[in-house]
Parts: sequence; C-alpha cells; structure tokens
Amino acid sequence: MLKSRPCHFLRFTCLLPPLFLSSSLAFLPSKSSLFRSKPLSLSSLNPYSNMSSRPSAFDALMSNARRLAAKKGPSSSSPTKKRKSIDSSPSPTQNPNPNKTLNSTEVKPDHENASNAIEKPGKDSPKSKLDETQKPPDSKKIKVVSVSEKNAKLKGKIELLKKKPADFDPKMVACWEKGERVPFLFLCLAFDLISSETGRIVITDIVCNMLRTVIDTTPDDLVATVYLAANKVAPAHDGLELGIGDASIIKALAEACGRTESQVKSQYKEKGDLGLVAQASRSSQSMMRKPDPLTVVKVFDTFRLIAKESGKDSQEKKKNRIKALIVAATDCEPQYLIRLLQTKLRIGFSEQTLLAALGQAAVYNEQHSKPPLNVQSPLEEAAKIVKQIFSILPVYDKIVPALLTGGVWDLPKTCNFTPGVPVGPMLAKPTKGVAEIINKFQDMDFVCEYKYDGERAQIHFMENGSVEIYSRNAEWNTGKFPDVVAAISRFKKSSVKSFVLDCELVAYDRFQRKILPFQILSTRARKNVVVSDIKVDVCVFAFDILYLNGQPLLQEQLKVRKERLYESFEEEAGFFQFATALTSNDLEEIQAFLNSAVSSSCEGLIIKTLDRDATYEPSKRSLNWLKLKKDYMESIGDTLDLVPIAAFHGRGKRTGFYGAFLLACYDDSNEEFQSICKIGTGFTEAELEERSTSLRSKVIPEPKSYYRYSEMIKPDVWFEATEVWEVKAADLTISPVHRASIGIVDPDKGISLRFPRLVRIREDKTPEQASSSEQVAEMYNAQKHNQTNNEDDGDDD
Repeated sequence: MLKSRPCHFLRFTCLLPPLFLSSSLAFLPSKSSLFRSKPLSLSSLNPYSNMSSRPSAFDALMSNARRLAAKKGPSSSSPTKKRKSIDSSPSPTQNPNPNKTLNSTEVKPDHENASNAIEKPGKDSPKSKLDETQKPPDSKKIKVVSVSEKNAKLKGKIELLKKKPADFDPKMVACWEKGERVPFLFLCLAFDLISSETGRIVITDIVCNMLRTVIDTTPDDLVATVYLAANKVAPAHDGLELGIGDASIIKALAEACGRTESQVKSQYKEKGDLGLVAQASRSSQSMMRKPDPLTVVKVFDTFRLIAKESGKDSQEKKKNRIKALIVAATDCEPQYLIRLLQTKLRIGFSEQTLLAALGQAAVYNEQHSKPPLNVQSPLEEAAKIVKQIFSILPVYDKIVPALLTGGVWDLPKTCNFTPGVPVGPMLAKPTKGVAEIINKFQDMDFVCEYKYDGERAQIHFMENGSVEIYSRNAEWNTGKFPDVVAAISRFKKSSVKSFVLDCELVAYDRFQRKILPFQILSTRARKNVVVSDIKVDVCVFAFDILYLNGQPLLQEQLKVRKERLYESFEEEAGFFQFATALTSNDLEEIQAFLNSAVSSSCEGLIIKTLDRDATYEPSKRSLNWLKLKKDYMESIGDTLDLVPIAAFHGRGKRTGFYGAFLLACYDDSNEEFQSICKIGTGFTEAELEERSTSLRSKVIPEPKSYYRYSEMIKPDVWFEATEVWEVKAADLTISPVHRASIGIVDPDKGISLRFPRLVRIREDKTPEQASSSEQVAEMYNAQKHNQTNNEDDGDDD
C-alpha cells in the first residue's frame, strides 16, 4: 500500500507571503543549478525537521526575505499592492511567471548558495551584499547598439576608403571589434564605392584600404575577402564551380521574397540586373524576426558548400542555401550577393588590380622586414611581386597566409612553383614577316617551331603517378582528355619521376597521319569524357618542359629546357610528338619552313630565343617569343580577340536576329572595354542565329561604366561582356568614332578595323584576356601604311 508523504517544500511555497514570491527570486537557485547529478537530502528542505546547531538553507532564505521586506518599508507590505504585483502584467525586468519559477526550483536547490548563506548570515556579509544587488541592470547605463545603427555607422564611414593609403587608418572605417567576423555589408559597400569610380588609381586605393581594414581587424577573414573580391570560390584548377544558372537563382529569390517567378523574371527583363531585382525585392519585404547579419566568411563558406553539392537533390539543396543568404541580406547586400552567385560582379576592377592592391596593403601592414635597399618604389615592387607569384602559384589560400606571416618581401621564398598547380602560360607577340624576325633576333640564336592549331595545355605528372591537365586559363581539363591521362606515362623514360609539360593538344587522324582543324577538336565533349566514347583522337605536341624530377626549370634558358625535354621522353607518332622545329637564321630557310607549316595544317610559326633572355616568363606576352601566322602577309599581321558589347537589330533576311555587333578590345591600364569596330560579316545564317540566341541572355539595360565608345554609336541593345570572338581584318585605321588605344597613337582618336570578319569563338579566353589596347596600337604601328593614308571616315562595314 502506498504511503502518502508530505512535500514540505511545496507546503513551504504555499505558505510564503506574496512579498516573498516577488522579492526572493534572486535568492532561489539558478535554473542551471537545478539539475545536478549529486542528490540532495530531503531533510534539508523540511522546515519542520530537527534543527542542528547550524541554521538550515531554508532559514537563510527566510532571513534574507524578511530583511529585504523590512527595507522596503510599510508601503511595500500593503496586501492590496502585494496582490496587484502578482496579478498585474509583469514589467520587462520582472519574471513573468514567478510561480513557475518557484516550482522549477523545488527539484534541486543550489547547494552552494545555501551553504554560503549559512556560513555568513550576518548583516554585513559579502553574500548579503551580493544578493541585495542582484537586480536587472539599468538599461540606461548599458548602450546596446542595434544592427541597423551599426550599418548606418558603416555606411557613413565607407567613403573614407577613397583616401590615399598613406593618409588612411583602418580604425577610421571598422565598425566591428578586433577578431570579430568582417560584415558582408562592408565588402558590398566597398563594391558599391568602386562601381561609381572609373580611375584605376582611385579603385586600387579603395581595394587596398579595404584589405588593410580586414588585416587590421580580422586577418583570418582576408582569404575569404580576397576570393569574393575576385568573384571566385576556389582556384581555377580546382574545378570547383557554383554550378547554378539564372533559373535557380530566380526560383530561390522568388521563394525567399514571397514573390512569383514570373514577377521576378519580368522585373529582371526590365532592369537587366538580377542583383538590382534582389535588392528591390528585399527592401520592400518586412520580417518578424531578422536573421543574424551576414559575414564575409559566412557567405564564402556557403558558396563553397553550394559548389560542392552534388548528386540527388543537389539543385534543391543549392537553392535552399541561396534562399537562406537572401533572407539574411540587407541594404545593398542582395545586389552583390546575386552578382557573385552569377559570377558577374563586374564593378570595374580586374584581378590584376586586386593583386596590386593586395601587395600594397601588405607593405602598409609590413611588420616583418623592410624593403630591400635597392627597391626605389616599395608599393610598385610589392604589387609586381604579388602578380609574379600569382602567375606561378594562383592559389590565394597559400599566398594570403604567406603574406600575413612572412611578409611581401619574402613571398618569392615562401611560395614556389608546385606540380599540380598550373602556371600562367608564356605568350608570343605577333610579327608580320620573316625579315622582321631576322631583324629583331640578329646576333642571337633562335628556334622556329610549328604553331599548332589546337588547345594549349599543361600536363602535370606527380611522383605518385597521378596526372592532371590544365587549360591556358588554368582550368581543370583532366576530365576532358582521359585518353591523354591514360597514355602519357608510357612516353616518359624510366628515369623521369615527375614533370610539367607545356604543349598543344591537337585533333589528329591516325589513319591518314595528319593534323585536323581546330573545329574538329572543338566537337569533343568538355567534361566527364569516357574513353570508349571518344570519336576525335588527339596528339600531344610537346614544346617545353617547366619542371622535372623535383626541380623547377622556369629560370633555365630555353636551350637547356629543350635538352631536358628531348632526353626525358620518347616520341610515338600520332600520340606524342615533339613540336617540329628549325634552328636557322637564313631568311629563305625560314620562309620555306613557314610554307611547310601551313601545308601541314598549322597556323604558322613560333620563333623563340634559345640562350639569351630565354627564361620562361609565366603569364607574359614576351618579345622573346614571336608568332608568324599564314594570314599575316595578306592582312593586318594577326587576328584579334575582341568582345561583343552591343548589337544592332537585323533587317530584311536578318529580321529577328542581331544584324551587326559592336566589338571592343580591353585596356589593361584603365580596366575598360574600348570600342574598335562594328562587325556584320563572316557569319552564316546558322552562326548568326546561334550568336544572337547566346547573347540575348546577356542583355543589360544600359552600357557599363567601363565601356568606352562614341556618342555617335547608338546600338539597339547592350551586352554584359562575356564572350570573346577571334576576328580578322584587312587593316587598322585611325578613327574619330572608336576608342581603341585612344591616347596611344593619337591623342583624341582611336583605332578601328577595316572589313572585319568573324573567324571563330574563343571559348578558352575570358573577356579580360581579349586583345589589349596596347597590342592594337603595336599592330597599327607595324603596318606598312602610315597614319595619314589610313584614316577612317567613321563608317563601319
């Protein structure tokens, strides 16, 4: 039979006067101390148990309660007021449900508080004083800064990033504590500031000061900041991409902002910038509870998670991650968040500016060493060093920590060429004829090689036997050429343990033993190619070796590198061959060799110095490498790689398509696209339809701030700069209409192309890798006709 046992603590709570209920909460045990593993004796809770010589915890509690009640005076003991304090709505500083609190304390009171009260029950005891002061803090004394106030403060200070770096102090801008994550809003406001500027120096200053602020407050966030500023989630050779199209972003944006997809699409068509649509949608949306503010690291880490999502439901998972970011975004964050997701940041600065700014920021932050004595301009030298290192090790995860720990002056020692990480390819400058080659390379030994019409590639063979293939843009191409990966090891000699080859992968007919055109090679699938499905074979034509058995060869002369190449590999016709070469300085021999190259389905020749100024210069278009193409004698000397930035509606048979396009070259110094010609020839009807369809999705409502063109040119639509077209022309002329190379050849006029026609689409190049304004000027100056006989009247063909 169950016995009824009294619960003395319950009886105690029922007998307590109302005053005790409201005033003694501070003396009850805290919630965190209620659930202890050590059991508590019930006798200590019983007010009717035998009293020992030491007062009980209950006696201490009652004593403290009576003392507080006495201090409150007669007015506080009024029964009416006591009941009102219980029945009325609680104030913000009161417990809204004191009975519930008391009930929660009846399980396991705090032993420590009780024992302290027993040992020091006196009036002046420290415990008594502590208990009396256990009241909610005065909200007027502690200023709590809201997120909106922080954002307003940051927006008010962001213009200070435009100060000259020598006059800038990172503390002037930072509105967050040292070690605290950098707000994503800070980066977005800096982007906004950059987008309104056109001068390269001012933009570099802004980026430099932005990076310095991150270094000063939270250096651990610098890697993420640099990657987002470069609009990347990983190095190009990692092959890690966000893998999301506009359709997925539109769906996420619609769901996050409570709109329909059709509404978002309609506004996108109107504004031409999905980022602006996102900003407008979020600014008009109210929320019951705001999520935590976005940080740079939070956004970057989420981007990487999105990029790594794969398999079933991966698109749904990506969409949900994007939604979470959009919901948390505020102010101008939605605009740049969406642009980053689209990889269309395009605010007027290139990665080269970012690298220069990173080097300059490191100089201002330099605590490890002073610049070498022979350095006249530390800022320029630091920018040069960072750019050079990035060309051989394009990995911010390695460069940025090395900058922070070892400084910019030791960067060449701490960051080196590493197999598995592609270096930027060395490039050649154009020349018009054999006589010019002999004239430039007089009294020097040089070699002429066939210029193959294929894909430039770097093949990395590691000591563990793994093979990686990278494009000229450092993109991972291993999955595109599994046949090369499988075969490459059989061409090396047994003494070779590791290597990096510079070569050309060319479409090849092994039955007829002949090279096939580039157009045939371009029909191969781009990703996840299965060997059994390959219909277009390739041959590796090797012309340089950059690394061999653990030793970088970049600083060796070409003659030495050639010797290492020839002694390390064996040829196999149709699979692996050395580039056909001729060492001669005889004009007739070189001319015959050029004719032989053309008849062998090659583009022409590459001419290289052998043992003087013949080191490998990554990412540089060097005068020590010259190219001579078969078309040079009948046209301007070289084709140009140009970017379509606008179009004109077609008429007649071309109705429904674009009839002509405005093309531009790229100016590295000012980081802008400069108009060079209007092109409407060289297209088949199918090509015109294909190009029109491709560019319709790139239409923007107005030209970018970094487009340079004459007001006389009035296209029907403008494009985001995304594609690169190889174009051939009859010659170059001075033009009052176009802006290419303006100020280089003529102070007020640019250069344009006469009779341009499309050759092919360069999918292996980015817009920033298009022909530069400097190249255009060099090609113009190389023409036989002088400028006065070659001036454009302003009309395009």
